[in-house]
Amino acid sequence: MALSRKKWNNIIIFASVAMVAILTFLDRETPSLPDDATPLFDKAAPLYQLQYDDLWLSQGGFSWQCEPSILNCDAWAEAWSKILVSPIEKLITPESRAHELVIQVEDIATPQLWLIYPEHGLLKSPVGNWYQIPPSLRGTLEPVIDANHQ
Repeated sequence: MALSRKKWNNIIIFASVAMVAILTFLDRETPSLPDDATPLFDKAAPLYQLQYDDLWLSQGGFSWQCEPSILNCDAWAEAWSKILVSPIEKLITPESRAHELVIQVEDIATPQLWLIYPEHGLLKSPVGNWYQIPPSLRGTLEPVIDANHQ
């Protein structure tokens, strides 16, 4: 049985509406980065070492080295070395617990003590500047810990 012209038109209209709805949904749900997000580290001053509370990662020549209990060392190091942040105006310190973040960049001997508030996606620099981590990047900044590691 052949479809009439009216039925074909209805199918085309329905398919078009469905496609627009799907594309709109995908656009809303796809993680996006703010326009003002910039890299925290650049090629002139790349991340060399990082200590997140008692966990650490370090650039070891051609690859990253991490605390032995960290299961996702390469992904964790890659996320931190390519982190994007947006500067924000002066902020009241969140009531949640801050984690210490000791950062050392290549060719600079003195490490810097930053504070990170992972629940809010906030970073506080040693001089008191605040930065927002885009929500789409926050999940990769937490290490995956081997619970069986002693």
